[in-house]
Amino acid sequence: MVGSILIFDSGIGGLSVFEPIQRQLPHHDIYYLFDNARLPYGDLNEQELIQGCVELIVEQVRQINASIVVVACNSASTLVLPELRKQLTIPVVGVVPAIKPAAQKSKTGHIGLLATPGTVARQYTQDLISSFAGGCKVTLVGSSELVLIAEAKAKRQTVNHAKIASILAPINNTNLDTLVLGCTHFPLLRQEIDEALTHKVVLLDSGDAIATRVMSFMDDKGNGETEVQGTLKAGYTKEIDVGLKETLADYGFTQFECIAVAN
Repeated sequence: MVGSILIFDSGIGGLSVFEPIQRQLPHHDIYYLFDNARLPYGDLNEQELIQGCVELIVEQVRQINASIVVVACNSASTLVLPELRKQLTIPVVGVVPAIKPAAQKSKTGHIGLLATPGTVARQYTQDLISSFAGGCKVTLVGSSELVLIAEAKAKRQTVNHAKIASILAPINNTNLDTLVLGCTHFPLLRQEIDEALTHKVVLLDSGDAIATRVMSFMDDKGNGETEVQGTLKAGYTKEIDVGLKETLADYGFTQFECIAVAN
């Protein structure tokens, strides 16, 4: 898997970033690494999150000789990118909640950010809002439960629609017209979120923007001329069930491995 793209997330949410990357770069090998043993990241303390992510990613970069790392996790991106960039010589791309385009698109001047509690509370997020949405009213909704609901859906378990409606209640009965999905898990619930909202709300995520950024780094890697499809491999830190393997197979993954991590 020489020159492969390493996509990292805490769980299955990175598939919402994998999909546009694979669509734009179908001839590149992609290794999707998710740290499901420590899921959800939004509930971890910062030092635990940084150390665990960096050790796992750096080791896997060496194993597969990756050309680029995509940290497809908002909770991790706000914290681990500086340390990763110190330890790696290859490009490292993170995820930024789509606050800026949301503020630009909103007609009512009222936008929302739906993210994990850690992302909602972090100073980084407040700085994004101050820089790009200063003229907007911004409703912040933090939920780790939605992460687990998305994981359940990926395992082909029943989706708790009532719980989704309860989480989104602060958005309904407002004039909010644009909602940022500030966790990569949440686009996997796009249809369910849309159904739970009682009025028309534009849902924005960063998937396409990340794919374009990755493409800008990969253009000179030489794989663009070939018609051979890239190999898709998934690695995880805790054994996964049959339903999740079937979902990964639906996305095109053909190889799977469980990676041991230190507690």
